[in-house]
Amino acid sequence: MIPYLRTFFHPLFVYKEAFQHRLHSLQRLLQKKRLRAHLITNLSNIRYLTGLQISAGAILVERTQATLFLDGRYYNEGKELSWMNVGDAKDFPRILKTVRTVGFEEKSITVHRLSRWKAQFKNTKFVQTKDFVEGLRQQKDSAELQSIKTACSMTKKILRTIPSFLVIGKTEREISWSIESLARKLGAESMAFETIVGFGENSSRPHHHPTHRKLRKSDIVQIDLGLKVNGYCSDMSRVFFLAPKTSAQRKAYSALLKAKKTAEKLVKKGVDVRALDLAARAVLKQYGYTHEFSHSLGHGLGLDIHEAPAVSAKAQKHLLKKGEVITVEPGLYFPGEWGMRVEDTIVVE
Repeated sequence: MIPYLRTFFHPLFVYKEAFQHRLHSLQRLLQKKRLRAHLITNLSNIRYLTGLQISAGAILVERTQATLFLDGRYYNEGKELSWMNVGDAKDFPRILKTVRTVGFEEKSITVHRLSRWKAQFKNTKFVQTKDFVEGLRQQKDSAELQSIKTACSMTKKILRTIPSFLVIGKTEREISWSIESLARKLGAESMAFETIVGFGENSSRPHHHPTHRKLRKSDIVQIDLGLKVNGYCSDMSRVFFLAPKTSAQRKAYSALLKAKKTAEKLVKKGVDVRALDLAARAVLKQYGYTHEFSHSLGHGLGLDIHEAPAVSAKAQKHLLKKGEVITVEPGLYFPGEWGMRVEDTIVVE
């Protein structure tokens, strides 16, 4: 039985008002920035504004209308949208030639593509913009939060099942495949990223890629996984012990749990993301760990596994807003020996 399917398969019309609101928010931003038109080519941003999962397309957003340009693979699906026009991709060049000034997403357009546009549309001025849609995406609405919560619920179910997968002699890749197979059976759209499975010394590599390394009876096991529901990600990490913890492992594990709990208590509207990272590091320092935590405390997530805001002492000042979703994931790593990380996905209230 797959218990989650009915909770997250929704026809587009259910969220028509949400998509309209997102588009209108972007159009108000264009007016504020005194920009008459903007091209959206980032596929996650297109999904945010349309609900469509596509591999190619573009939205020309103007102050009073928007047109989604699609090729034959997606055109009929796009015609179901009622909150924006849908045009044939073949007509895109003709329409863009009529636009005198247009913004483009600096993070999504290559130098080569921009050069081609400038050569093809000589009378159009292209203006570089930063995080117009990404900024809107940071605060999730109720539908987005429900998708993330469902993804997290499914991820927790998988994590509870992990011990049954940990059979001596199994490889990291086999465990990874078992996890991803269960995610599919539960109804996940896809994995949010390649599942991290690290045995023994491999657990000391934060972004380890599963190998043919076989599980041994004394191994520590690091699991980091996430999946997608309606395009929205979860991200969680747990460490598993096949043998009694050594004194060093007990100390490290206690330090991580306290650092994580301390940081999580600070997660609320109005708190600077830098404070979370600093608080976790202060706890680890009390335990004598000053260099073993080698990455930031966390990151935002949504349609992409890594989104703003960055949860780091090195990040720019950012006060958390209600509806933002972040991870808290302190880790300690001892190269060539072992490592461990504990992580959860948290909604800012």
